[in-house]
Amino acid sequence: MKNIVREERLKKELTQVQLADLVGVSRQTIFSIEINKYIPSVVLALKLSKALGKKVEDIFRLEASDKG
Repeated sequence: MKNIVREERLKKELTQVQLADLVGVSRQTIFSIEINKYIPSVVLALKLSKALGKKVEDIFRLEASDKG
């Protein structure tokens, strides 16, 4: 799964710490999501989409290898 969390965060002029505080996780979690090392739970993905003002499917995209 790929995501555009970093790009959307920067558009909103948020730091990783600020976004992490908005969604209730650590800065390290945001960093891990941004570099595609961690796939967030559905709840966290929904919180991120709300904080960034985007639909979940606009932020997170399945890759060919993810499709069944």
